[in-house]
Amino acid sequence: MPPAEAVPAPALAAQENWARETLEKLAFANLKEQQSDRRWKLGLRLAWMGIVIFVIWQVFSFGSPATSPSFPHTALVTIVGEISSDTEASAENVMASMRTALEDPGSRALVLLINSPGGSPVQAGLINDEITRLRALHNKPIYAVVEESCASAAYYIAAATDQIFVDKASLVGSIGVLMDGFGFTGLMDKLGVERRLMTAGENKGFLDPFSPQTGPQRVHAQAMLDQIHKQFIDVVKKGRGDRLKDSPGLFSGLFWSGQQAVDLGLADSLGSVDGVARDVVKAPDVIDYTQRENVAERLVKRFGVAVGEGSVRLLNKPAVLR
Repeated sequence: MPPAEAVPAPALAAQENWARETLEKLAFANLKEQQSDRRWKLGLRLAWMGIVIFVIWQVFSFGSPATSPSFPHTALVTIVGEISSDTEASAENVMASMRTALEDPGSRALVLLINSPGGSPVQAGLINDEITRLRALHNKPIYAVVEESCASAAYYIAAATDQIFVDKASLVGSIGVLMDGFGFTGLMDKLGVERRLMTAGENKGFLDPFSPQTGPQRVHAQAMLDQIHKQFIDVVKKGRGDRLKDSPGLFSGLFWSGQQAVDLGLADSLGSVDGVARDVVKAPDVIDYTQRENVAERLVKRFGVAVGEGSVRLLNKPAVLR
């Protein structure tokens, strides 16, 4: 075989330069990628640190009134929307707001500004009891002022106050209890669908909408609702006393306009927050002590909901005052 031809020196130098340049480019590219990755990780850490600091700041600032007044004023706490343990009108939030308001030495009275269709009898009962306790503890009057509506559980709360003021067009009353749900047994029979529900305890599934409701189960549920209704009536009679007029439909679940509520003794007079502060409390400056859910708490709640989406939910709601 003929000997292999020798590679010319210039070509060999060019190949070496090309290889060196290629290695340098690869090294620089790898270094740049590492630097970019480090910057990304650093930016992500700084972002998370900022979120954590923001959340901590929001949590520690939650519930603090805008000012800490010591001059004479009327304290205000709002109860808006459904009264439930997971809303801003929960007993926990409302009671904490009332305590802060009445503990301030400058507050001359507390006004509860109510705009609610009702909600949980348990949450309303807790707030009702706390109103009675705080009024005796601080010896300050507590008034209710109704905006659009003060129905059912909201009226359960208002009944504990010293006086109730309404607008002539407000909706007031609805002193009753309900438990709602649906039954699909007839539809299932028509579709030929068989419900396979297994329970331990003959009445464990009586709120299941896909199972028939027996007579004894209906009697039991009705007795429970009647008992809660009686508790509601007793609270209203205790709070309103002889101001209530003798009306056959007063505790039937009906609701009335603000003017009608005054005529029936469910409310005392027409009035607004500013009017009550100026003419009744004699302290026209109004300070809002309402504890409101902040951004951090909403983020935490949404995160909790996302994590718990796979959990089993009850098909029927408990009894509500609505």
